[in-house]
Amino acid sequence: MGYPKDLLSSRSIIKHGLYALIAPEGLVNNVIPGFENCTISVLGSPKLGASFVDYVVTMHKGGKNSEGFCGQENVESFVYVLGGKVKATAAGKEYILEESGYLYCPPGTKMYLENFVEEDSRLFLYKQKYRPLEGRKPWAISGHANNIEFRDYDDMHNVHIKDLLPTDLDFDMNFHILSFDPAASHPFIETHVQEHGAYLLSGEGMYNLDNEWIPVKKGDYIFMGPYVHQAAYAVGREPLAYVYSKDCNRDPEL
Repeated sequence: MGYPKDLLSSRSIIKHGLYALIAPEGLVNNVIPGFENCTISVLGSPKLGASFVDYVVTMHKGGKNSEGFCGQENVESFVYVLGGKVKATAAGKEYILEESGYLYCPPGTKMYLENFVEEDSRLFLYKQKYRPLEGRKPWAISGHANNIEFRDYDDMHNVHIKDLLPTDLDFDMNFHILSFDPAASHPFIETHVQEHGAYLLSGEGMYNLDNEWIPVKKGDYIFMGPYVHQAAYAVGREPLAYVYSKDCNRDPEL
């Protein structure tokens, strides 16, 4: 980066336990054992107030995790390819994932990742403790978001959503992509028990977080804690879209 050319400033906003906007300009490299030839930044984590961990990973030429990611009996994982092409391996099965490709690994399954091109590949990576439910068990799922049709969100023709995982009680979380046409918005400001970790895939907008309107754009990361007000307006010339996690299908614990 070299010496600064202006006053030091940042768009990032951190409200521990409530919400966070993390702009890509301020990210630093975190050393995560097992990842080789990779630049990794930890985004959401329990230190921020999240019940999960999100990472953004740039796999350089020859980048890989030969030791495997996760694999603990009570931890599930998910990877979404932001750009490039990777080979993912889980439970002895290989998956070739290009941009918009993803893989969910159930608890007890290690995910091995390897860059499959000469150029950089970029990933949005997630892990969370799984909450078991008697008689239910999740399974490995891979797909490409671009092959899934959008449906209208809350009966609005200019806001669209797609589910990346089954809406099934076997799963205690899901990943979705939400997309707003220019000038579209949520139908109301949401307040709910679920928390989210969201990576902005395209566009620009204004996001309401804890009743503060904050400008956001492609490449930003947003953490939304439980019961924090949240809603978005899309601005600009292209859709505002983001991929995000949501805890679901479980009764809150006492």
